[in-house]
Amino acid sequence: MYHHLCANVLAIMSFTLNRVYTEWYRNKGYDFTITSSTAYDHKWIYGRNIFESIDRIVDELFENYLSRPDVRQPILTQYCDGHQVQCRNRGWMTQWGSKALGDQGYSAIEILRSFYGNDMYINVAEAVSGIPASWPGYDLTIGVTGEKVQQIQEQLNAIAKAYPAIPSVIVDGIYGPATAASVKKFQNIFGLPASGVVDYPTWYKIQDIYVAVTRIAELQ
Repeated sequence: MYHHLCANVLAIMSFTLNRVYTEWYRNKGYDFTITSSTAYDHKWIYGRNIFESIDRIVDELFENYLSRPDVRQPILTQYCDGHQVQCRNRGWMTQWGSKALGDQGYSAIEILRSFYGNDMYINVAEAVSGIPASWPGYDLTIGVTGEKVQQIQEQLNAIAKAYPAIPSVIVDGIYGPATAASVKKFQNIFGLPASGVVDYPTWYKIQDIYVAVTRIAELQ
């Protein structure tokens, strides 16, 4: 029972962290990080009973998440009940299936790998903090420098591989005319006002397209 619960807790936490890491909903224009609907994410009901055994496992594993070699972000470990609700896709973990494997003596990582593949690993977070929002809180325009500019430059270059009309830029953390021109072309392609300035809507559209072209919100 312990290993089965550990496997499920790890899958749930990694799924949630992927939603946070990719800012999946903010990129779609919503002002929240995760839903409370089993149609999309997990269901959480305020005031429901808490089981001590599960509470203890969550505390024990709180800094852990699931990833693959050379993949920085937590994996979107999708799962389903497997009895009352069947999984929509192959490669999802079934909760009843994980219980059966646990009853056979499988460890947590063996259970997870049997569903998600042998390249799944348990990682430990370097730090735990509040829910982040990547938007810097100010527009990026010519003359602005720093890590946020560098982030946008790196993301634009990744997007440019899928959309060659977008000019690649030098990643130097300096928002110069070349970066503004690249942003302006991005805005043209994706139906935003072509100002060449990374405002709030442009920032999250860049995040949205970056997540899509790099596939970091997918299981594989």
